[in-house]
Amino acid sequence: MDFTILIVIIVLALIFDYINGFHDAANAIATVVATKVLTPFQAVVWAAFFNFLAYWVFGFGVADTVAKTANTMEINLTVILAGIIAAIGWNLLTWWFGIPSSSSHTLIGGFAGAAIAHAGLDVVTWFKPAVEGGVPSGVLIIVAFIVLAPLLGAMASYLISIWLLNSSKKSIYPKLFTIGLMIATVLFVYFQMVPYEEIKKPRFDSHLWSVVFESHNIKWFLVAFIILSVSIFCLFFSSLSLSKSEYWLKKMQLLSSAAFSLGHGGNDSQKVMGIIAAAVAVYIHQNPELTAESLANGWLDLYVVLPNETGEFHMPTWIPLTCYSVIALGTLSGGWKIVKTMGSKITKVTSFEGVAAETAGALTLYFTEHLKIPVSTTHTITGSIIGVGLTKRVSAVRWGVTVSLLWAWVLTIPISALFAALLYYILSAFI
Repeated sequence: MDFTILIVIIVLALIFDYINGFHDAANAIATVVATKVLTPFQAVVWAAFFNFLAYWVFGFGVADTVAKTANTMEINLTVILAGIIAAIGWNLLTWWFGIPSSSSHTLIGGFAGAAIAHAGLDVVTWFKPAVEGGVPSGVLIIVAFIVLAPLLGAMASYLISIWLLNSSKKSIYPKLFTIGLMIATVLFVYFQMVPYEEIKKPRFDSHLWSVVFESHNIKWFLVAFIILSVSIFCLFFSSLSLSKSEYWLKKMQLLSSAAFSLGHGGNDSQKVMGIIAAAVAVYIHQNPELTAESLANGWLDLYVVLPNETGEFHMPTWIPLTCYSVIALGTLSGGWKIVKTMGSKITKVTSFEGVAAETAGALTLYFTEHLKIPVSTTHTITGSIIGVGLTKRVSAVRWGVTVSLLWAWVLTIPISALFAALLYYILSAFI
């Protein structure tokens, strides 16, 4: 019976991953479609490719955080089943009405709500102090980033927009600032690199390629590439004609959209990975007779070890590979109602503003992933679009639409938690 429930959870989690893909497709492609850089079909193919590419870029930090939302030693598979069903239900409902809610918080809320219904408030990891060299974690930190993620996105996009606007002027000072930023970026990324000697599991025999393709290093390489690409454009912006500026801004939108899609894949697929890993961990705990050898036998490798104080950790390859593949397929399906909301209803978006918003959103997602905090890509890109709108004037942002989005964000966790708790009680009567 337990194994059957586990398989059902894995299937439903992948369905959620697929829904997440088409639900959140708008986050990466709305501005590209709105500015007519790509057709809707081209845009979803573009986004899907980079969502899948994230498999080789990001680690499993966010997955670990999601998996430890509740103590896996004190819950059962019914808890996770109720949580994933509630998350799917809320995601479909918000998609139907064209509301860009958070798939992340839907999943966290569902998982936490069902766990509380099963074992009380103490079963949830509300707050976990930071270990040396890390950051605090827990549901309260995730809740805090409901506000912080869009705020960071808004601040970043506002600053990038101001930077671009000043770079368009024929003045030496923006160029000096840009050169200084380029130097600072190179130095910062250099000191963030993990050397070969500190890599626990090198991917290649070559020291160089192992360093280059270490997931921690790849993220910082991407950050440097994005900032340096925008910087090079800023150095020549003032000398370009209006038509040439528009041409290159549209080319840069391809880069910024790709960067955001990478961040979306790395952030959102890991949440589903975390749920599947938590389900397998619970299954192993409920069946102590199982051995590591029997669990790892065959293609369905169920030998999962969540990270602990000793650093022990094991994630079967099929889990991340399947999750990244499914979210890419979901992205191909698109989410056209939300594309319309994100691309035009919050504020009118040009290529200039699209570059600023997507670049800011991507950098925010890389930063939060580095902190192992699951955030809403929807909240992040919405905040970034608002930040861009604020550079024109406060009234350029359609605050009526924005306020309705905020209500959806605030209500997502408690509603999905209550729904999951109710489902848990119903399912417990039959399972």
